[in-house]
Amino acid sequence: MSTYITTTIPYVNARPHLGFALELVQADVLARHRRRTEPVRFQTGTDDNSLKNVLAAEAAGENVQEFVDRLAEEFVALAGPLSLSVDDVIRTSRDPRHRAGVERLWRACADSGDLYRRHYEGLYCVGCEQFYGEAELCDGRCPEHDTVPQQISEENWFFRLSRYAEKLHGIIDRGELRVEPAERRNEVLSFIAGGLADFSVSRSTERARGWGIPVPDDPGQTIYVWWDALGNYITALGYGQGAPAYERWWTGSERRVHLAGKGVLRFHAVYWPAMLLSAGLPLPTEVLVHGYLTAAGRKISKSGGATADPVALVRQYGVDAVRWWLLREVPKAGDADFTAGRLVARADDELANGLGNLVNRVVSMVHRYRGGAVSVREGPGELDEVCRAAPALVAEALDDYDFRRATSAVGEVVDQANRHINRVRPWELAKAGDPRLDDVLAELVGACRTVADVLAPFLPDAAARIARQCAGDRLPQPSPVFRRLA
Repeated sequence: MSTYITTTIPYVNARPHLGFALELVQADVLARHRRRTEPVRFQTGTDDNSLKNVLAAEAAGENVQEFVDRLAEEFVALAGPLSLSVDDVIRTSRDPRHRAGVERLWRACADSGDLYRRHYEGLYCVGCEQFYGEAELCDGRCPEHDTVPQQISEENWFFRLSRYAEKLHGIIDRGELRVEPAERRNEVLSFIAGGLADFSVSRSTERARGWGIPVPDDPGQTIYVWWDALGNYITALGYGQGAPAYERWWTGSERRVHLAGKGVLRFHAVYWPAMLLSAGLPLPTEVLVHGYLTAAGRKISKSGGATADPVALVRQYGVDAVRWWLLREVPKAGDADFTAGRLVARADDELANGLGNLVNRVVSMVHRYRGGAVSVREGPGELDEVCRAAPALVAEALDDYDFRRATSAVGEVVDQANRHINRVRPWELAKAGDPRLDDVLAELVGACRTVADVLAPFLPDAAARIARQCAGDRLPQPSPVFRRLA
C-alpha cells in the first residue's frame, strides 16, 4: 500500500491566509497518520501562471516573475511555522518538470480527438479564472467573488468534456472516485446530470498578457490556467518524462488523494478526471472537500477583504494552538467562523487545562511519590479500554475525513484519565501507604504515552514534548506542555 496526498496549488496574487493553512494542516495530518503503516508522498505547490497574478503584479508596479517569486516563497515557507511534513513542492512557473508535463498532457488529449478550436463569447470571472453561464450568476455577479464578470469574445481551444459525462457520473456514483463529504458528492453528481458543456482550455496570448504556457504548436494561444494547474498533480511526478516517481506515486499508488476547497470542486471532481480519461491515465481515488473559513461571516481570502495571517497567528499563539483550532473547529461539511478569541478559548480549555494539566499532574505525582520512577504494572487498569480503542477510533475517523471526530478520540483519553485521577485520588493512596499507588501511577503514565502516540499526526510538536516527559522507567522533571494564552 502507498498513498499520494496533494493540496490545491494557490494563486500567488497576495500573501497566504488561514484558509489555505487549513488545507495544508489537514493534508499533513493525513500524511503523518498514513506514514505509520505505509509509504506516503505529500505534495503542495503554487499556481504561478494565473492572470490574477499578472494583474496583481501590474497593480503593484512589479515585474510579474519577480512578484510571483516573492509571494510564492511565502507559501512555500508555511511548512516551517505550521510544522508540515511536505515531501515536495512544485512551482508552475519555475519547475522544469511542469511545462514538459503540461505539454505532454495536452498532446495526449489532442491525440484522443478531444481538443478543437472555435469562437466563443461568454462571461469570465478573473477571480475564479472561469467562464460562467447567466444562470450560475447571482444577480449578474460571480457567486464566489461578488464581482461582475467580463464579457469575453475570442477564439479558443475547447476540451470535449461532454464526451465524458456518462462515464464520470458512473465512476463517482459507484465510488470508484470517492468525493467526500456526501453533500459534495451529490453536488458533483447533480452537476454532471445537468449536462456537461465543452469548456475553453486556452486564452489568447494577448489576454493572458504573454504569461503562462503556450499551446503546443499554437503560440498565439496560452493554455488555460486551470488546465495548467491541475496538471501539477502528475507533472511534479515527472509525467511524460519516464520518471520513476510517476510510476510509483500515480500509476502505482493504491490511493491518490486530492484535498480541495468547495469552491474548486468541479475542477477537481469533473474537469480533471475527464482530462485524465481523455489522456488514458489513472484517476485520483479520492477528492476530499473542505468548506471555507470565515471572519465575521465573510469568507477569508487573499483578496476578499477578510483575512487572517497564519504565520502571525503562530507567532502570537503557537503552532499547537493554530493547528488545534483548525482541526477541532472546522466541521467535516460546512464553514467555520474564525476569531482569535475562539482559538484562545479552545487552546486553553482543551490543551492547557485538559491535556497539559493531565501530563503535568501525572509526571509531578510520579516525582513526588516515587522519585520519578515508574513501576511495572501488575494487572489490568480502568483506562486500558479507552487507551486500546483510541488508535482505531482515530484511524476510522481520518478514513472518513472527519478531523473533529478524530481529535475527539484523543480528547476522550485525556478526559477519562483526568476523571480517573479525581476518582482514585492518588495523593490519598500515597498518604495511606496504599500499595495500589504504583499501579495507578503506571497506568496514568501509560495513558499519557497513548495520548502522545495518537496526538502525533495532529500536533507533532506537542506530542514529542509529551513523549519525552513520559519516556522510560524514570521520568524527567515535569515542565509545562502548553502555555495558557489568556
